[in-house]
Amino acid sequence: MAKGSKKEIMFERMQEQKKEVRVVRKIVFWIALALLVIVAITGFFGYRYITGALQPMEEGTEKTVKVDIPIGSGLDTISQILAEKKLVKNAKIFKYYAKVNNEADFQAGTYELSPAMTPNELLKSLKTGKVYRTPVFTMTIPEGLTVDQIAERVASKTAITKEEFMAYIDADTTIENLQAAYPEIITDEVKNKEIRHPLEGYLFPATYPFYEEKPTVQTIVETMLEGTQANVTPYLDTLAEKKKSVHWLLTFASLLEREATAQADRQTIASVFYNRLAEDMPLQTDPTVLYSLGEHKDKVTHKDLEVKNAYNTYQNKGLPPGPIAAPGAESIEAVIDPSNTGYFYFLADKTGKNHFAKTYDEHLKLKAQYIDGK
Repeated sequence: MAKGSKKEIMFERMQEQKKEVRVVRKIVFWIALALLVIVAITGFFGYRYITGALQPMEEGTEKTVKVDIPIGSGLDTISQILAEKKLVKNAKIFKYYAKVNNEADFQAGTYELSPAMTPNELLKSLKTGKVYRTPVFTMTIPEGLTVDQIAERVASKTAITKEEFMAYIDADTTIENLQAAYPEIITDEVKNKEIRHPLEGYLFPATYPFYEEKPTVQTIVETMLEGTQANVTPYLDTLAEKKKSVHWLLTFASLLEREATAQADRQTIASVFYNRLAEDMPLQTDPTVLYSLGEHKDKVTHKDLEVKNAYNTYQNKGLPPGPIAAPGAESIEAVIDPSNTGYFYFLADKTGKNHFAKTYDEHLKLKAQYIDGK
């Protein structure tokens, strides 16, 4: 009798366990089903939101809106302008749509655009649309030039001498007037006595159209400053959150511009500098040494590294007192959005490719492999 009772008890327990397993399976099934439904609903509404944001603002309308695209405007700036003019529904979605479709090389100028235009039509117009005025001549300022080199470019394209250009941009009255005209980008930081040229790094590199045969120095400088303003304005809120200034941004970006090669990853180089700054390590970047010396050299010597100058990041921690060259849009963006790495060192091999390292020993091995040829 006792034996039979044990079997019955075991049987009942097994039945209860089977019921529990079935219940658990049902619960898991319904939870999984609920999650799938949530994902499907989220994806559906996300898709509808994005596709809706890529529709024309006012289908069928015949009205047009005058839009000014400043010289040197990047995709961030253009997207914001179109959103403010109510030509696109969402600036960020328009920007990402353009990036996904590899759209670039937008032309500065004044356009007549319609709220009935699709994103594709807007992008096509901004690349090929008719500008009201045809420039008398254009002047290209490549990324990474110093103000001395920019002055030489201006002298080669106009009747303005290099000396006249430099005298104008270094004059105290010029800086005072420009501060009043561009208060968001030109602050008292440019008046630091250790800064060689107040507007170093502030003259944005781009191809500039000019609509008169003999533009004044003021016209040329302000045209380039408008390019800088157009490219840094989208980041003013971010800089305020980080408690950083435009001067800090342009100084940091100028280092990336001079360190970068055609194959360089600016965001990764930016991460190296950020990591070094966080650890209170000197940046030790050669372009600051060359700027300290005031000359171009193919190779920096150990003696060069010892030059006593505020710009020399081998002798001084932190960023130099000001930019060392004119940074382009990619370098500026890399400062705002750097990669997240553990790298503290990098070097460029003979082909220009960069190699990154987390420790000094790793860096020495890379140097032996790619520089010394061992």
